[in-house]
Amino acid sequence: MNSPLARRTLIAGLGGAAIGTAALAAVAAPAGAAPVPARGGGAALIGKAKRDRLHIMSFNIRYDRSRTGDTQPGDPDHWPDREPILIDLLEREQPTVLGVQEALYHQMAAVEKALPGHRMVGFGREGGSAGEYSAIFYDTARLEVLAWDQFWLSDTPDVIGSATWGNTVTRIVVWARLRDLASGTEFAVINTHFDHRSEPARIKSAQAMIDLFEGGELDQLPTIVTGDFNSVAHGSGAYTTLVADGPTLDTWDTAAEQLTPAWGTFPGYEDPVEGGSRIDWVLATGDVTVHQAAINVHRDKDGSYPSDHAPVQALVQLP
Repeated sequence: MNSPLARRTLIAGLGGAAIGTAALAAVAAPAGAAPVPARGGGAALIGKAKRDRLHIMSFNIRYDRSRTGDTQPGDPDHWPDREPILIDLLEREQPTVLGVQEALYHQMAAVEKALPGHRMVGFGREGGSAGEYSAIFYDTARLEVLAWDQFWLSDTPDVIGSATWGNTVTRIVVWARLRDLASGTEFAVINTHFDHRSEPARIKSAQAMIDLFEGGELDQLPTIVTGDFNSVAHGSGAYTTLVADGPTLDTWDTAAEQLTPAWGTFPGYEDPVEGGSRIDWVLATGDVTVHQAAINVHRDKDGSYPSDHAPVQALVQLP
């Protein structure tokens, strides 16, 4: 999300076309039968992948508003307070591939501190280091990038900062073609952040991504997609385009084992809600085996969260 903490912006932005009455209730409802996770500590949900498996994570880390004076120490959204919690989470989980959303250039240092063996591909959405990143981090001990690129979700995808599909906020896609050094298998990762208001823009964005691996640069490759889609799983045009009628599967649904309750992925610094809306996804083409999936609602011992979103994780195996 690009919105402030309150869920009202999410609800207004998604609109009736993207989210139904039941889903709205799930977003706003108090925690249900599932207990709220304990604070602080604990082992990794998935941790560093072993053997022939890859740990994939999608994480909207929430952009830093402290430098403009919009947050103060003690605010749930204050980046200097959130940063050590985010570092702790990433150090514990050690994803092989991490797709981030909303990250500003200076926030990358926190990811790099947590994952010093990783490298990054992607630029800011306003060009160079300006604006939010939808960067892909990858473990260099395990993976090699063969090619990567970035384009803008518009009718002019090569024009920096372009937005022509009804969205007023610039949106981007970053993709990478990688080789697994353990097996030699080539595969693709796509990371994105869809618009938070325009459903037509989200549907067009979904089709633009599909064009990458159906006749595009990533044609015929096993493909993993990470992102904040600002769209409800099983109840939105973007999900229908990518999953229900599209070439990818939802790793949460296809995993052999779900390690956590089905938490909503946008708790907004409040207690997570089981059955809440999943707007952050890890998707994969059907040739990728999904062993485990998780929605990580880790918080520190004081009950503070690293972001207003919960990272989504999957342990997968390439064909």
